[in-house]
Amino acid sequence: MRHGKKFNHLGRTAPHRAAMLANMACSLFLHKRITTTLAKAKALRKYVEPMITKSKVDTTTNRRTVFADLQNKEVITLLFRDISQKVADRPGGYTRIIKTGNRMGDNAEMCFIELVDYNELMLNEKSGKKAAKATTRRGKTTKKKEDAPVAESPVTEAPAAPEAEAPAAE
Repeated sequence: MRHGKKFNHLGRTAPHRAAMLANMACSLFLHKRITTTLAKAKALRKYVEPMITKSKVDTTTNRRTVFADLQNKEVITLLFRDISQKVADRPGGYTRIIKTGNRMGDNAEMCFIELVDYNELMLNEKSGKKAAKATTRRGKTTKKKEDAPVAESPVTEAPAAPEAEAPAAE
């Protein structure tokens, strides 16, 4: 029965699950995007988004609360200094989950989980600055090989070797 099951336990004990989510959150904050299974990504989203919300207000209490979960000073500094500045005007939804298919060995659903404001490709599309792409020249004629000038090569041909004479049969 599922009475009172509000979140996915991920097949782990509570301390193991807390340590795993803390490590995944640190990796997400450091690298801005990680690859994981869909179930772990959904659990990580519930774990990370309240931390990002707390990081918007830089107080000692909020820093201590987040540090109690993550236990990594560099990540706390990065979260409160850089990430909170980028998401300051966003009311929520700081992460995005993108499904990538199934894993080869056990067919588990895999996905990316990333911080929304750090995906440069999607930010460029949103702001109208699309990446420059190569243009094609369809419909225009190309020069034929006959029309193109041929450069004379200065290489001279070697003299032909004398043909070996076959003995005449008399």
